[in-house]
Amino acid sequence: MTRFAIDAPVALRLVRDGLSAGEHQLVGAGALRSQAMQLLWAEVRAGALPEADARALLEALAALKVRLLADRVSRSVAWRLAGQLDWEDVRDAEPLAVASLQADVLVTDDARLAAAADGIVERVGYDALRRALA
Repeated sequence: MTRFAIDAPVALRLVRDGLSAGEHQLVGAGALRSQAMQLLWAEVRAGALPEADARALLEALAALKVRLLADRVSRSVAWRLAGQLDWEDVRDAEPLAVASLQADVLVTDDARLAAAADGIVERVGYDALRRALA
């Protein structure tokens, strides 16, 4: 069993592809579902996604088994990492904090987050996760 830390875009890709964790474990920041909802809302507002489809994806996301962390320790680590990385928004460090605490690898296609993971936690792209879950 591998523990994969995921960010909101990866969570949405999983539900769009109809994938589940299977024998593996998914972990994410406590705000993951709200962040994913915001991404879907932006697609709806831009006319790129019908509202009914977005709502269906939200339901699928609710059913996706993800352990969400929003405890003192993960928040403290996110705070520290944001400072070390000189990031303006501490929320951006949350997936990295969760990965460093509770995962074997971080799954993201975000270039900035991937670069920040170097030396903290192993990082793989979505395609590697999809192969592991297939």
